[in-house]
Amino acid sequence: MRLLLISLFLLIPFLCIAQEAVRTFKDTRIINTQSTETLKKGYMDIRIGHRFGDIGGDNGGWSTFYGLENASDVLIGAEYGFTNNLMVGLFRTKGSGPLKQLVNLTGKYKLLSQNSESNTPISMALSFTGTVSTMKSSDTQGAINNFEQFAHRLSYNGQLLISSKFSDGFSLQVSPSYTHRNIVDIEDENGLFALGAACRIQLSKVLGLIIDTTIPFSELRTSDNDYHVPLGIGFEIDTGGHIFQVNFTNSTGMMETDYIPYTRSNWSDGEFRLGFTISRLFNL
Repeated sequence: MRLLLISLFLLIPFLCIAQEAVRTFKDTRIINTQSTETLKKGYMDIRIGHRFGDIGGDNGGWSTFYGLENASDVLIGAEYGFTNNLMVGLFRTKGSGPLKQLVNLTGKYKLLSQNSESNTPISMALSFTGTVSTMKSSDTQGAINNFEQFAHRLSYNGQLLISSKFSDGFSLQVSPSYTHRNIVDIEDENGLFALGAACRIQLSKVLGLIIDTTIPFSELRTSDNDYHVPLGIGFEIDTGGHIFQVNFTNSTGMMETDYIPYTRSNWSDGEFRLGFTISRLFNL
């Protein structure tokens, strides 16, 4: 499964020819994954996201109206472009892993922009997410949310984003990343490397098909241990004033520090969910 996903995203673009690209992606995020895009200087992006419950499986079906009566995760927050290459944001998410009530500080810096005139075939960016859990501390000794120290509430993620727009209708990105959690279960590991991949296919002037996945490299995170690779498929609608996205994904969390280490839902068991994101830009 992992080899198939990697091959899908890495082999297709070599059939295409690179050309000048103003914007590799329409948005600063794809589905779960960050994109290489940054906000223009002076622009603020207000973002609201929602993930419903499982459509099928043991927790889905008619009893939960195919997941629409449940909320796996909710996101609200904003990002601001301090320069054309640097943006910083702050988000609150419900949290879907063992740590809840998450406050997330995000940052992204664009290192390189694709431009055929200067023979630059790729765009590159660095992104960072720092997360703190504000949930009430448990009285149970040894519990992951016992929080003996404040540092145990913290987790971090860093990514190198590399993308290319191969034609007007096709963009691809790969994103190696590292996630660190200050407190984990005894059988888990604090540090987690992963490789993300994403693509966008332009279907019409305003509609695009987007796909992304992130593959963690961990002996613990296998299907035998009830961990699964987060995979999302969605449609992106550009209305000019804002980006509206409808997606389906087995990921329950919405931030890197949540969905990369804690995705335990399986597409093949019907454990995927409907989600949406609304992004509205303001020029301040």
